[in-house]
Parts: sequence; structure tokens; C-alpha cells
Amino acid sequence: MKHLNFEFKARLHDESQIRATLKRLRARFLGTDHQIDTYFRVPSGRLKIRKGRIENALIFYQRPNTARARRSTIDMMLLPRRNSVRTILAGSLGILAVVDKRREIYFAGNIKIHLDRVRGLGKFVEVEAITKSGDLRKVPAQARKFQKLFAISPTDIVPLSYCDMVRQKRKARA
Repeated sequence: MKHLNFEFKARLHDESQIRATLKRLRARFLGTDHQIDTYFRVPSGRLKIRKGRIENALIFYQRPNTARARRSTIDMMLLPRRNSVRTILAGSLGILAVVDKRREIYFAGNIKIHLDRVRGLGKFVEVEAITKSGDLRKVPAQARKFQKLFAISPTDIVPLSYCDMVRQKRKARA
């Protein structure tokens, strides 16, 4: 399954304000998922296996590291809960990083919202304005609208993936 989205990730300072906005919007709560994302060494983009109770997938995506909402191109294949894809990819490509997080998943129309607690990194909110048709005309404005609704300052936008942040932290400790 291939889709495009416009997304941003930000440090989460006022969780109650975001929760109140989600309630006001009547966002649909999918649940809380404990997810382990294993990133593999690839020449371009990012390739990961996500293992969770709600979401299990092989995901390849390309996205610039910019401190604003940005376009992301995603190829995703859903996986059964028990599979050997991680073992095969780890043996053939090598593991770049592992990200352990607790993720609350919400939907407001085509907007997917994550409230994340990432082990070793802290709390974040992610907003993905998703289009499966490939028409990117309305999704940038939708992402910016949610940034305003959630009162997220441009200085709180995080340009890096969790993988990059885990690697930076590991490098700083070494």
C-alpha cells in the first residue's frame, strides 16, 4: 500500500491541551500500542519493521529532515503478528537502531494523530495528514491547521525521525 502524507512531529509539553482538542474534534481513538520499530541500514530513505499489538508492518519511507510539516512518501506492507521478516532483514541489511515507544493512536477524518512516549527520548505528538489518492493540494493546509489547533510552536517541531534521535543520543554517550 502506497500513500503520501504531510506530517510533523513535535515535542509534547501540554498533553492536556491536545487531549481536550482531540475530544472537541471527536477524534476516534484506536487504542494504545506498545511498538518496537527496528530500522535497517539502507542506501536511501528509511526501512523499518513495526511490531505492535495494533500495527504490524514493513514500512519504507522517504522524508526530508526539516523543522516544519513536510511531505512523506510511504510504502507499507501489513505483516502478521508472528513473522520472520525482521530476522531476515537484520541478517541481510543490519540493524541501524531500535525505537521502543508507547503510542496512542487517534483519527480525525484523514488526519492520524499519535501521542508518543519514546523510551530514552521523551513525549511527542505526531500529526499525519494522509492522502491515498496522491493529491497533495489539501493536506499541507490540514497539517498546518492541526499545528495551530494543538498550539504547537515552530520551535517544538522536531526535524528528525526517532531513529535519528536514538542514534544521536547513542553517539553522544559514546
